[in-house]
Amino acid sequence: MTSTLRRDLRVGLIGYGLAGSVFHAPLIAATEGLALDTVVTSDEERRAQARAEFPDVRLAAGPDDLFARAGELDLIVVASPNKTHVPLATRALESGLPVVVDKPVAATAAEARALAALAEERGLLLSVFQNRRWDNDFLTLRDLVERGELGDVWRFESRFERWRPQPKGGWRESGDPAEIGGLLYDLGSHVVDQALVLFGPVTQVYAESVVRRAGAEADDDTFLALTHTGGVRSHLHVSSTAAQLGPRFRVLGSRAGYVKYGLDPQEAALRAGARPGTGTGTGPEQGSGSGPEGWGVEEESLWGRLGAGESPLTGGGSPVPTRPGDYPAYYAAVAAALREGAPNPVTAHEAAAALDVLEAARRSARDGVAVRL
Repeated sequence: MTSTLRRDLRVGLIGYGLAGSVFHAPLIAATEGLALDTVVTSDEERRAQARAEFPDVRLAAGPDDLFARAGELDLIVVASPNKTHVPLATRALESGLPVVVDKPVAATAAEARALAALAEERGLLLSVFQNRRWDNDFLTLRDLVERGELGDVWRFESRFERWRPQPKGGWRESGDPAEIGGLLYDLGSHVVDQALVLFGPVTQVYAESVVRRAGAEADDDTFLALTHTGGVRSHLHVSSTAAQLGPRFRVLGSRAGYVKYGLDPQEAALRAGARPGTGTGTGPEQGSGSGPEGWGVEEESLWGRLGAGESPLTGGGSPVPTRPGDYPAYYAAVAAALREGAPNPVTAHEAAAALDVLEAARRSARDGVAVRL
């Protein structure tokens, strides 16, 4: 996408697996003011995939090839395996380049804060890709909370559950701590970040984390109970072994509750090849929603319900139109931060606060105790 006023910012993307090919590359390409310049992958199949989707993209076999051309780039995106996030982000910052890092930014909060300090010392943007702040259900819930529709929120229940009884293997399910695999750091990074955005800091963490599937090595069924400083209790579930999926959100307040089933449609749309801004939306009314070209629009039958005194499954409450999901807003905010000095959409300090909770959860599950922060 070209700008009539100034050249696009050239982006180097490291990694073209799930994160790079499904999320980052399409969203970068759809963002005004950004241009996907180079993709780093040594896998021949992924190189062919990148070239097919982005014919003008340059390919690099490894990070060394990319950083040798650091002067030709304006932003590095790290979408490679978790264990590489800190060393690659460090190298980008030391090369004088702003960087976006996929979640989790690091294995520990201390590492995240060290990266943040390096970015601040160099005067460079360091942003963390917490895309699910722009999920349709989260945007809708955040709006309800801010408008006081629930009254004082007492309990926040959040589930990111899947039914995957057979392990897929690979680093995400490795039991090697160096790989930073398992659901606590994968899906847990999302649900903890959302809880902190909605309800603020946490004073206590309790967790239960198990490996249920034969052949699995990393946690695949984990529960966290958080006590927020404001009194809200968050109950967060992440699982690959949920034979029946619960509500994505169940939020209970002094005035009403909100219950929402189903996942935001954007990931499924991106996996299927739909792209924001091209007229290929995500809902039944593609191209006609209030998001960019209908992007992120959900069908009415999946709207959550707001009410009190009766289950939504028996007709209780009133349907709440779900706001369109908006993953494109993340990279639009990154571009604005680089161009205009606008706020960083997700700071490393925010990611470090989430890692404080994840580290406490790991200790809690290991020792069977609640951990104070």
